[in-house]
Amino acid sequence: MSSSKPTALEVKSYPVWDKPTRLFHWINVILVLALILVGGIMMYRTELGITELTGKIGLKTLHVWIGYAFAINLIIRLVWGFVGNKYARFSHMFPNTNSKNELMTYKSELAAGKNPQYLGHNPKGKFAVLGIMLLLVTIMVTGLLRAGTDIYYPPLGSAVQSYLADTNVDPASLKPYDATGVNTEKADALKPLKGLAGEVHVYAVYLLLLLILLHVFAVVYTEVKRQPGIISAMFSGKKIIQGQPKDE
Repeated sequence: MSSSKPTALEVKSYPVWDKPTRLFHWINVILVLALILVGGIMMYRTELGITELTGKIGLKTLHVWIGYAFAINLIIRLVWGFVGNKYARFSHMFPNTNSKNELMTYKSELAAGKNPQYLGHNPKGKFAVLGIMLLLVTIMVTGLLRAGTDIYYPPLGSAVQSYLADTNVDPASLKPYDATGVNTEKADALKPLKGLAGEVHVYAVYLLLLLILLHVFAVVYTEVKRQPGIISAMFSGKKIIQGQPKDE
């Protein structure tokens, strides 16, 4: 009676993440961490001994300038999501009408002891990526709104100054956190919108931090248990796949 050894699955390298996608990822990591650091100092500035108005404005200005870099990087990525390579496009990265079936199949294969391999994001990862991207856009929009209403920075600063300026007052003369020349009624009318934008901004950052922690955990777990090489792929752009990828 003859026996045959099982054939080992072929291991192959695939180019997946193009250079713009990798650059966005790591630049975004650096900028988000910088924004969180400065934002944290702003929140606890009194405890840190920063009590003067100039210090408060200086921190907000630094936060806004880092925010501009964050916004530019994000906008470029949003554009790249439509014109980049197959795996950089949102049509491949985000959930679609078939994602529910893909997710159920993915879970059933894992439960059966199989190890499905993906070039792009697996079905669970697609939902996580969509959530992170929506939060990044929310943080950008609310951050730009607060930049305009807090310290009169572009793109909304000039419009806010023109709205707040009292009669016969040059809008450009208005200064951050200074009521001189400001129409009190208009300032009071603007407060609810300003406050809402601030709350959404802060809680979106908290939720983003949670998703980032879950993302890091999932990536490390997948790297160790299911698909080695997904971390290095965000540096090299290449994924090492054992067997036939599910999304080639």
